[in-house]
Amino acid sequence: MNLHKTGIATPSTKAKFRPLSLDKVRVGGFFGPRIDTICATTARTLFDRCIEAGMLDQVDPDRPNPGQVIPFTHNSTVTTQMFWDSDFGKSIETAAYALNHREDGELEALCDTVIAAYGRLQQADGYLNSWYIRIEPGQRWTNLRDRHELYNAGHMIEGAIAYYHATGKRAFLDMLCRYADHIDETFGPEAGQLRGYPGHPELELALVKLGRVTGERRYLELARFFVDERGRDPKYFDIEAARRGERPDAFHFGTFEYCQAHQPVREQTRVVGHAVRAAYLYAGMADVATEFSDDSLTGPLDTLWSHLTDRNLYITGGFGPSADNEGLTFDYDLPNETAYAETCASVALVFWASRMLGRGADGRYADIMEQSLYNNALAGLSLDGTRFFYDNPLESRGGHHRWTWHRCPCCPPNISRLVASVGSYIYGVADGEVAVHLYNASEAEIEVGGTSVKLVQTTDYPLKGAVDIAVEPTTACRFTLSLRVPAWSRSGRVWINGEPVDVAVKAGYLRLERNWAPGDRVGLELDLTPRRVYANPRITVDQGRTALMRGPFVYCLEETDNGADLNALVLPDAAPLLEEDVDDLGGIVRLTASGFRETWHGEGTLYSLAPPTREAAQLTAIPYYAWDNREPGAMLTWIRREDTK
Repeated sequence: MNLHKTGIATPSTKAKFRPLSLDKVRVGGFFGPRIDTICATTARTLFDRCIEAGMLDQVDPDRPNPGQVIPFTHNSTVTTQMFWDSDFGKSIETAAYALNHREDGELEALCDTVIAAYGRLQQADGYLNSWYIRIEPGQRWTNLRDRHELYNAGHMIEGAIAYYHATGKRAFLDMLCRYADHIDETFGPEAGQLRGYPGHPELELALVKLGRVTGERRYLELARFFVDERGRDPKYFDIEAARRGERPDAFHFGTFEYCQAHQPVREQTRVVGHAVRAAYLYAGMADVATEFSDDSLTGPLDTLWSHLTDRNLYITGGFGPSADNEGLTFDYDLPNETAYAETCASVALVFWASRMLGRGADGRYADIMEQSLYNNALAGLSLDGTRFFYDNPLESRGGHHRWTWHRCPCCPPNISRLVASVGSYIYGVADGEVAVHLYNASEAEIEVGGTSVKLVQTTDYPLKGAVDIAVEPTTACRFTLSLRVPAWSRSGRVWINGEPVDVAVKAGYLRLERNWAPGDRVGLELDLTPRRVYANPRITVDQGRTALMRGPFVYCLEETDNGADLNALVLPDAAPLLEEDVDDLGGIVRLTASGFRETWHGEGTLYSLAPPTREAAQLTAIPYYAWDNREPGAMLTWIRREDTK
C-alpha cells in the first residue's frame, strides 16, 4: 500500500533490537516447570473450555449454526461471543509454544482440527471472522469502535506465526496472510479505502510480527497507518456511527479516551481509558518507532511511560484500578481490595516494555517488564495450570479466587501464551550487541555480526542471585554483551573467565564489549536482600504501610500462614526480614519477621477509649504470584508498619 505522507517521521540512527523467535531459545530454570505445566495441562485445557463454550460450533461451517448464545451488553452494542476468534488465536499460539517446548501429537492434531475449520470458513476475498460470516453476515467493517473485528485478526495472526515457527506448517499462516492482504486492501489513505483503525488495538503488534516473519514491508506500513491515523479529526468512530444511523455521542463509554482515540498518538501525554487497549496501543507505537526509526514517537512514548510508572502503577506491575472501565481513573488512585489490575493489562505491559527495548537496552523498561511479569501477570495462572485470575487485587478478605473460566475468557490464553513464550523476552539482538534483559536458565542461538553465537545461562534466579553465562561463538568475534542490573539490586558484580571486571552501569546495563572466543564465561552476582518498600503518601490507602520485596518478587501475607484478620498484624521497621528456602508452592523463598497482632477487647463495640492490646506474632510472607494456591483465605500485600526509630 502507498502510505500517506505524514511529514512527522524523524529518522533515527539508534540500533534496532529485536527478540529471538522462540524456536531459537530453550528455557529451563524457574520458568521451565511452568512451561511444562502449560504443555501437560493448560494448552489442552484452553481448547477444551473454548470448545465447551461453543466456539468451534461458530467457526466450523460444517456444524449447525449456533446463532447468538451470549447476550449483548453495553446498550446492546457487544457480546463477548464476537471475540471468540481472539480466544482461539491465543489458544493456538499457546499450544504452538508448548509444541516448541516438547512434541505432543494429540495437541498438534487438536490445533490442526481448529485450523482446518478456519480454512473452511475463510471467504474467497480472504476475510476471516466467524461472527460476521456466520452470526451477523453482511455487517463486516461497520463497527470498528466496539466489536473487536481487527483485534480478533491480530490474535489469529500471532497464533498463525507461532504455529508456523513451532511446526513448520504454513496452512494457518497462509490463511492469515490472505486475511492481512484483505485488510491492507480495505484500510488506508487511498480513494475507496476506509481510514479506520482498531477500536481495541492489538493488530498493530501482529502486523509487525507478520512483516518480520514474511519480509513483506506492506504489513509494517499498514501497522504504521493504523498508528498514525488513530485519533485524527474527523474522528473515524464518529463517521462510522453516522453510517450506522447512530448518534456519535451515544458511545456507551462516553469518551474516546476509553479506546485512546481522543487525540492523535503523538499528542497523547496521559495513559487513559481501558488499560489493555492502552498498553497494546503503546506497544504498537513502540514497534513502529523501531521499524521505521521514527523518533517523533519517542517523546510521546516516554511521556506516557512516565505517566503510568510514576503515578498509576501498582507495586505488582498491574494497572487499571477500576472495574467500571477496566482501566484508569485519576493519578495515584491505587486501591488495594478493589484493584482491577486485569491480568491482560499486565501481559500487555510486558509487551509494551519489551518493545520499548527495541530502541536499545534501558533498565527503565526492562525493570518494569520483569516486575509485571513476575507478579501481576504470573499470578493470573494457578500453579496447576487450570485456574486463572481475571482481576488481581492486592488485598482480599477471602472471597477472591481464580476462575476455571470467565464470561470474557481473554485472560486465560493471554497469560498462558506469555508464560509459554517467556524465552522470547530474555534476549534482544542488534547489530553488534546482545542484551540480556531477563535472567533464567536457558540456551539461545543468536546471529550477531554475521557469526553464530550460543549463549547458555545457568542460574537459579530469581531464587538465587548468581548467573553464569557461557559464550560460545562458532569463531572468535567482537560484540557487546549487555547485562541488566536491576534497579533494586544494591550491587552488580561481574566476572569474565573468573577475573573481576570494573565496568560502570549505564542505563541499567553492564556493557561488555570485547572479542569473544569459544569457552568464554561471564559471571554476574545480583543482590537479592529482602527489602521494605513504601508508597508515595498520595496513595492514601498505603499510608503507614509497607510492602516486602525480594529480587523481582512482591510478597504478601496469606491467612493460611498468618491466621485471619491480616490487618491486625503490625510489622516494626526494625524487625529483620529472614529468608527460608521451602519446597512449598513449587519451591519459593519464604520471608518471616517478628511483629505484633492487635486484639480488640471491646467486644460488640465499634469504638473504645482503650487502645487494642498487642501480643507477639510471627509474620510469614510468600511471593504474590503464588497466593490462592493453597487453602482459601484472606491475603494482604501492604502491611501495617510501626516506626521504631
